[in-house]
Amino acid sequence: MTKVHVTAALEPAASGIDLSTIDPRSTPGFAGNKRDGVRELADGNAELSSLQEKLFAESTAGGTRSLLLVLQAMDTAGKGGIVQHVFAGTSPHGLRTVAFKAPTEEEKQHDFLWRIRKELPEAGHVGVFDRSHYEDVLVHRVRSLSTPVEIENRYGQINDFEAEVAASGTAIIKVMLHISPEEQKKRLAARLNTPDKQWKFNPGDLDDRALWPAFQEAYQIAISRTSTADAPWFVVPADHKWYARVAVQRLVTERLRGMNLAWPAPDYDVEEQKARLKAE
Repeated sequence: MTKVHVTAALEPAASGIDLSTIDPRSTPGFAGNKRDGVRELADGNAELSSLQEKLFAESTAGGTRSLLLVLQAMDTAGKGGIVQHVFAGTSPHGLRTVAFKAPTEEEKQHDFLWRIRKELPEAGHVGVFDRSHYEDVLVHRVRSLSTPVEIENRYGQINDFEAEVAASGTAIIKVMLHISPEEQKKRLAARLNTPDKQWKFNPGDLDDRALWPAFQEAYQIAISRTSTADAPWFVVPADHKWYARVAVQRLVTERLRGMNLAWPAPDYDVEEQKARLKAE
């Protein structure tokens, strides 16, 4: 069977993006069905695992590069599933996920990027942010937690920060998982109706749901202001979980491929060590 790919259809978001024109049920660039998608995800595990190992190996020889995947979405869009399935074949030693919650009292005493800087991936690692510094322009805009002037300033601060991170050797991919309100309602109902999923439900999710148009506007503005060459945004339709996982896996794989990673040369004489081992 001919493989189907998604990366060609997922272009970085541009200024002036209109989320209402992107169908959350669509599977751009993917001609197959769910079964094909599950197969595609499994087939991609080996290459992603190898690339991640190369990235880690490079750091043991002085390499300074890393990769950061930022995941943002409305509740139930599947951020946790992305981490679980996209990185299923990778080594946990080179992968770190950080789920940012509401800031602590200590964190509130610093600027909004303070806690983010502390969690950036080390050289050789892939870092995943489940929510991020974008909460400080998304939630703050919708709920008026900061002044309009402060929020406007933060877009520029974010761009400067991400340019600095990219210049230090960290490749950045930012993904908005684009779910429809109809699909979210189904997933929230599933959580409430399933005892072993009820712990995932938060009554606050319904409060955010009531502000859906405001959140969509906040996402559009944030993506338009902060999608750059250094740190591009990608809007991934997420009503089909299997498609979103394949799409994100391909984005990460393509970015790692583009880093032209290579296994570090050994700092010892290989033939000499082979001879020593053979002589035992």
